Amino acid sequence: MSVLVVFGGSLTAATVAALAFPTMSEPVEVQVAGRAVTITSPDKVFFQTRGDTKLDLVRYYLSVEDAVMRQLFDRPVLLQRFPNGAHGSNFFQKRIPDGAPEWLHTTTVQTPNGTPSRALVIADLAHLVWAVNIGCLGFHSWPVRASDQEHCDELRIDLDPGPGTNYEMAKETAHVTKQLLDDIGVTGFIKTSGNRGLHVYVRLQPTQDSIAVRSAAVALARELERRRPDLITASWWKEERGARIFIDFNQNAPHKTVFAPWSVRALDHAPVSFPFPWELLPTLAPHDMTIATVPAWVAQHGDAWATMNDHPQSIEPFLEMVRRDQAAGLEDAPWPPVYPKMPGEPSRVAPSRAKKKPKP
Repeated sequence: MSVLVVFGGSLTAATVAALAFPTMSEPVEVQVAGRAVTITSPDKVFFQTRGDTKLDLVRYYLSVEDAVMRQLFDRPVLLQRFPNGAHGSNFFQKRIPDGAPEWLHTTTVQTPNGTPSRALVIADLAHLVWAVNIGCLGFHSWPVRASDQEHCDELRIDLDPGPGTNYEMAKETAHVTKQLLDDIGVTGFIKTSGNRGLHVYVRLQPTQDSIAVRSAAVALARELERRRPDLITASWWKEERGARIFIDFNQNAPHKTVFAPWSVRALDHAPVSFPFPWELLPTLAPHDMTIATVPAWVAQHGDAWATMNDHPQSIEPFLEMVRRDQAAGLEDAPWPPVYPKMPGEPSRVAPSRAKKKPKP
């Protein structure tokens, strides 16, 4: 077994590039965050476009350790595993498998239907590297810290490009979203989804549960639609959306996870869900940032979300929008079908299937 020693802290892109990582079939032992993590089959190709391997993916995470841990520390994660790489089959794993190392931090979370699961908690980078070794190419994180699962500390605004839309429309929607946040005195942080969309995050003071945060997301989505009804929709029903960007408010529902910042999509060119400064929005293409390009960018420019945790924000500006909608007589928006019927929720029947009331 070969041994790669990492002395702790983040590695710069130059340092990572300077390390000699031989291509090999024998396991490699990585010393990271004070722990030895064995990487089996390190030369297995995970991403086919450039031939990036499992060990290349480990290198990437080593190079952006500080940025990753700012966002994922103490968060439970749902693992999306691709045992044969991005080109192979995959499955979601909520529960830590038998035989996992005793040092792994875990916590009990629930699925939307209430089933408890023992989930991995990212306590340090060794936990993430361990997951990569078992083929995890997608980390889907909860909007809570494991140490306080009753209170959300993130509002996640998912700009979801559906049929008939494109990335340019998603960028325009992001611009409208930033203008709204600016108008209510809230700071938002933007990232690529790693695929076709964009995500805007708001770091919240952990004072409210996920039901309150979801209601804030519903009100935000409705206000965005009011501002640009030609471009943006808050309609849960696909038949009503048209060729508009959907603001997926239900990504904030209890026990929902979102593709994590800095995580790598299971596409052959290894795109990263990349946090970037707002000024890059006009020029950044969705797949520009990959495990091959992100380390050098971060080494030169730093982490665009580095200050996110410094000043958690009040949810009150969003709850004021909720109260305004309620005063106007608006019902709650529909919940996903896996959830029990919620108080104040309208019918979950699509409008085209709803029974028409007989004429008197």
